[in-house]
Amino acid sequence: MPDSNRLGEFLRANRARVDPKEAGLHGGGDRRVPGLRREEIAVLAGVSADYYARLEQGRERNPSAQVLDAIGRALRLDPDARGHLFRLARLHPRLGPDNTRDSVHPALLRLLDAFPTSAAYVLSPAFQVLATNSVAAALLSPFTGPTNMARVLFEHPQAHTVFPDWPALTENVVHALRLNADLFPEDLQIRALVTDMRRESPEFGALWADQTVQGLTRMFKVIHHPEAGRVELTYQTFDVRDAPGQQLLVGTPEPGSRSAEALAALAAPDREVSGQPPGDGQPPKS
Repeated sequence: MPDSNRLGEFLRANRARVDPKEAGLHGGGDRRVPGLRREEIAVLAGVSADYYARLEQGRERNPSAQVLDAIGRALRLDPDARGHLFRLARLHPRLGPDNTRDSVHPALLRLLDAFPTSAAYVLSPAFQVLATNSVAAALLSPFTGPTNMARVLFEHPQAHTVFPDWPALTENVVHALRLNADLFPEDLQIRALVTDMRRESPEFGALWADQTVQGLTRMFKVIHHPEAGRVELTYQTFDVRDAPGQQLLVGTPEPGSRSAEALAALAAPDREVSGQPPGDGQPPKS
């Protein structure tokens, strides 16, 4: 598509979709075209009619993030459309506070139970555990008390024992937390967590200071569970599109492996795990 005036075309198309009554504009007489007039969008966004007209006509190419925020609200754009608006203006949207990031949709809760042989859980942008399936709950059972994975890793006395790859795991978590802090600069939970952890944990402070930014992706993780023994899982991370910032993590063992047997025994409703992994009782070599 030619790059002549893509921003203006997008603004005009979305302006035509807004119902004046839904925007709080009543009356106004007959309209020759559907949607809102330029002057009405300008009033709703708090900008001058001339400035908004120049945006649509392509004579203004450098709107500020604040102006785009206001126009996006006036056009009633959803998060995907709002992000597209920013990219058309060659800006990167920064997401503000959103209470939906702390609430897990019922459909996602049901999806967790669709992984009966995997450990599945949902994290907030501040790495708060928002929901787990039964397998993940059993796997995380050594960590009573805090439900924040960053705090578990840096503060719980069993973290180093349960997670033998603790250095690599903590690097991934802190680097992903820094990414979330940039994506959600107004998130009070992230701010409070980072402030506390920098004060309380020298290890966290050192990782935070190295300025590395990287989201969670695929990761191989070894867990030494006090009941099930050694469990090896490959984790995949999925963004929850309708709750920006939430992530679904699913840890899956190799089919037919001792880890799969250990995970199944651990998650059984009437489990009686001996404390040794199934098989010969000797941990496999990595």
